[in-house]
Amino acid sequence: MDDRQESQTTSSARPCLKRKLDPEFQGQNQARKILVVEDPNTDVQSNSTATSASFSRSYWNYDVFLSFRGEDNRKNFTDHLYSALVRVGIRTFRDDEELRRGKTISTELLNAIRGSRISIVVFSKGYASSRWCLDELVEIVHCRNTKGHTLLPIFYHVDPSDVRKQAGTFAEAFARYEEWLQTDMERVQRWRVALTEAANCSGWNLESLANGYESSFIEKIVAQVSCEVEPIGLNVARHPIGINYRVDRVKDLLDLGTSDVRIVGIYGMGGIGKTTIAKAAYNQICYGFEGSSCLLNIKEISEQPNGLVRLQEQLLYDILKMKNLKIDSVDQGINLIEKRIHGKRVLVVLDDVDDMGQLHALVGNSEWFGPGSRVIATTRDEHMLIKLGVHGKYKVEELGEEESLQLFNLNAFGIRHPKEDYLELSIGVMKYCRGLPLALEVLGSFLLGRSIGEWKSELEKLQKIPHHQIQEILRISLKSLDDGTMDIFLDIACFFVGMDKEYVIKILDGCGFFPVIGFNILAQRSLVTIDHKNKLRMHDLIRDMGREIIREKSPNLPGKRSRLWFHEEVLNVLRNHTGSKTVEALILNLSELEDVNLETEAFTNMKNLRLLQINVVHLTGSYEHLSKELRWFCWHKCSLTFLPQNFYLENLVILDMQHSNLKQVWKKNKILKKLKVLNLNNSKYLTKSPDFSQVPQLEILILEGCISLVQVHESIGNLKRLISLNLEGCKNLRNLPRSISNLKSLETFNLSGCLKVEKLPEEFGNMMALTELLADGIAIKQLPSSFGLLKNLKTLLLSGCKEQSSKSWLSLLSSWMSPKSLNPVSLLPASISGLRSLTTLDLSERNLSEDGIPIDLGNLSSLRNLDLS
Repeated sequence: MDDRQESQTTSSARPCLKRKLDPEFQGQNQARKILVVEDPNTDVQSNSTATSASFSRSYWNYDVFLSFRGEDNRKNFTDHLYSALVRVGIRTFRDDEELRRGKTISTELLNAIRGSRISIVVFSKGYASSRWCLDELVEIVHCRNTKGHTLLPIFYHVDPSDVRKQAGTFAEAFARYEEWLQTDMERVQRWRVALTEAANCSGWNLESLANGYESSFIEKIVAQVSCEVEPIGLNVARHPIGINYRVDRVKDLLDLGTSDVRIVGIYGMGGIGKTTIAKAAYNQICYGFEGSSCLLNIKEISEQPNGLVRLQEQLLYDILKMKNLKIDSVDQGINLIEKRIHGKRVLVVLDDVDDMGQLHALVGNSEWFGPGSRVIATTRDEHMLIKLGVHGKYKVEELGEEESLQLFNLNAFGIRHPKEDYLELSIGVMKYCRGLPLALEVLGSFLLGRSIGEWKSELEKLQKIPHHQIQEILRISLKSLDDGTMDIFLDIACFFVGMDKEYVIKILDGCGFFPVIGFNILAQRSLVTIDHKNKLRMHDLIRDMGREIIREKSPNLPGKRSRLWFHEEVLNVLRNHTGSKTVEALILNLSELEDVNLETEAFTNMKNLRLLQINVVHLTGSYEHLSKELRWFCWHKCSLTFLPQNFYLENLVILDMQHSNLKQVWKKNKILKKLKVLNLNNSKYLTKSPDFSQVPQLEILILEGCISLVQVHESIGNLKRLISLNLEGCKNLRNLPRSISNLKSLETFNLSGCLKVEKLPEEFGNMMALTELLADGIAIKQLPSSFGLLKNLKTLLLSGCKEQSSKSWLSLLSSWMSPKSLNPVSLLPASISGLRSLTTLDLSERNLSEDGIPIDLGNLSSLRNLDLS
């Protein structure tokens, strides 16, 4: 396949490009197009142009053929022009006149003319005195007329009309020819016709264009020829599905119409197409710069001996065409790049950067480059772009389902649509790949030509063992992670995808992993994402990569792996007591239909177990066999009525016992100095909360749906760090302990559905940190007078309770709104403007009369949501 077939460049993007394709070449091109698969997301014109441009560069042997009279200007003007053309990467043929033999033009020169896309003819005073030059010109004009070549004349100290009419020195030359070649006047006539036709072409006149200044004249010639000549493009992809839209996003960030120096970053997970997009963008815009360079695989090359030096040499060669350049050190290269490129308008692509040293060695800072320069950097690490100070960054998104199917099918079948018998299997592979181009291409190529049975077998295998070629690419992102961050990544991959970020932070912080910085690093490398609900997300193939890292440590003995999550393997380890001290985390999440009884002795050898989930499991035996290193213990549907006294929980950070049969959590006081989260959600037999005297670090307490709960222990007031208390749906709870007012850190308090709670403690207003109070449906008749002290309250829900009268409710409202002017029978409160932070007020179903609306409701400057329905 041609190097440039995937370029999305269109002819409209090149205003200075004027070419007429050789009919012979067009036919050849059509034949070769059979190999080109059209991008369904690209219009016909775009694909055709990209393909034509691709083949045009490889079709011509040279970009430019130089025709000139050596005696006139070989060592001055033409030499300078030749050097300038070569310096900007234009392949130029210049004949060595001293090698000429005989009186007729050589086959070598004929082939050079015919193999050049453009012929530049330097008409000087002595040009016509060379029969060799005139024969060259005849062939050049012939190629222009028959093969679509471009002829560009230069009038070097001669008048174009002298060339056109064969006057002046040209007349003198032809007078001699007509005397010498009387027997070959057809040849002389061909020369005349060629001169006339060449002089009629649009070209350059030294005197009129540059006022005789040759250096300026040459610059203008090189600039226009650069526009005429297609840049050498980069191979983008065999099947560039969906590239157009993504390249356009990058070009928007580049903002090519401005004269400032802009640096733009492209980032995302491995295999997502960052390099492909960067190369496609490069192909489309590189023609508009004085010089351009695309440095691929920087991370890999820079790790090799003198790798950075070689990259510096390539950068200078690409832009300046400096041959045989030798750089001795990175520091020398930095100085050379800064001095030689300074002030030039250049385009540089830096692919796969992962270290600031690479960036400093290659592009330094924006002051190195001239106005209008652009730098595109691709990386897996978003933080690299932040440190680089990019002007814009684009995170590459996965392919959509339709794009994914097309890319997979093109690799698996060579067509956009799967064979009928393979449709469901193709969709299965597409869903497994989750829009990752690398995976779609690798698996498509792997399954090409295989039977349906082989397809099914491979899909089953992928559920347990990811494809090695995909894994190799994805694992590059993990290479420089420290041990703690790697542990965070592996824990998420095996257990925590879809869970709340803050919840997981508490678990991993308890394990000593520093998750706050760890999450940021993983997110910047596109290994983990946080969705709009603050849930941890991970691409399925990234997740499978993490799990495969664990599996391959002990492929045949699951009990010797650090993490266990696969249902059958976990059951096998626990039933056969094959767990070892290597096991750090284990999850067994059964359904209610499964009735599994296990012995606690199965955990005896798992001395380092820190994460354990055993939902709907029945455990028998002594709990002293369980690890003393547990940080997270999750046991939904626990059948115990209380936790055994010999169950060591002192290192526990989160205790999650949702939907349990617990009547009380523990009989005797437990010393749980590290516990931060206690979740007893929907433990319907729980009658009273535990004693909190020895749980000083508790931050989140969830008793939602504990319908038998009648009291909360007075010790709750000792929880100085408690920020969230959820009692929603505790319909038999009657009173709150007075000590609850001591919760100075409490931010969220949910009492909704506590139908029998009739009052709040008088000191309720002491909870100065409270921002959200959800109390709809409670039986409260009077708010405490201290309520007005809750200056940070932003959300208040007091809907429901239809049995209250308008007067009793407005009396309650008055006492809260205006604590200095209490009047239990007043319909209107004196003032409510002191509630500066309130954003949401829900008074729905409160049976308010029209005159019961506070008169200065409009003074609540932060209020955004008001419900009076």
